[in-house]
Amino acid sequence: MTSTAKLYPSLPLDAARVAEAAAIASWKLVGRGDEKAADQAAVDAMRTALNSLEIDGKIVIGEGERDEAPMLYIGEKVGAGKGPAIDIALDPLEGTTLTAKAMANALAVVAFAPAGGMLHAPDTYMDKIAIGPGYAKGLVDLDKSPAENVKALAKAKGVEPDEITVCILDRPRHAGLIESVRSLGARVLLITDGDVAGVINTTDPETGVDLYVGQGGAPEGVLAAAALKCVGGQFQGRLVFRNDDEKARARRLGLKDEDFSRKYELDELVTGEAVFCATGVTTGALLDGVKISGGFVETHTLVMDSASKTVREIRMKRPV
Repeated sequence: MTSTAKLYPSLPLDAARVAEAAAIASWKLVGRGDEKAADQAAVDAMRTALNSLEIDGKIVIGEGERDEAPMLYIGEKVGAGKGPAIDIALDPLEGTTLTAKAMANALAVVAFAPAGGMLHAPDTYMDKIAIGPGYAKGLVDLDKSPAENVKALAKAKGVEPDEITVCILDRPRHAGLIESVRSLGARVLLITDGDVAGVINTTDPETGVDLYVGQGGAPEGVLAAAALKCVGGQFQGRLVFRNDDEKARARRLGLKDEDFSRKYELDELVTGEAVFCATGVTTGALLDGVKISGGFVETHTLVMDSASKTVREIRMKRPV
């Protein structure tokens, strides 16, 4: 499949501008206690930025379906309507609660791939497991127990299990998972929201996160897989449906019943090359948050390109 870089050489930089716009808009509502307003500000800014691009863009991972507009909905067309056909996965504000409460790790996230390059995941849950680059393929697996995965990763790193840190969403459904990991002596880093950031943290040794595991949103799973595709990490996901309505939505997106229990590998979630971009809204382990002072705005953005296997950090500063 043709890479995004060949389709649109300036896409990595344009992706950064899209994420920056959403981050700046939502930052203005940090700590205000209004999740919906913060999310809407990010959506409006991201839509405007996307529509300025010379692409024939289509949202394949968004915030619900058309009847849930004005969010950036699945199937929405964006861009100038000319240029390369691009599939877009996005979360204009990953961590609405984090933003409303002025907590760490809120991000504006977007990923681009040539048309047909990403799974059209339904808005449901997904069981996930992820590690960073540098390990033998299949080292960890969704079908293994948490203990088996922690032990396998510890052995590969040449350390004891008590030196492994596992990132898990702090949810009641994960109580057994957390207990199992801690029973080995491993550390558990609990996060309240933002599992895209949690997965990406496995790629950066400075975050201290070795393994991500647990159940979160399926759309966020595809976004995280796009990031790992760029740096060579490992990711597996399996869709989890709570009711027949969610299954019906999956069928509308083109999934078949046999896909409902399928274990997706990273290259099945993101089949083509991809560009992934995240801009910090609030400061976290991965990125600094937006800063506005003295008439200037500053942002910190991570841009990944799977075609060139490059990771860039961009620090932007401009007049407000």
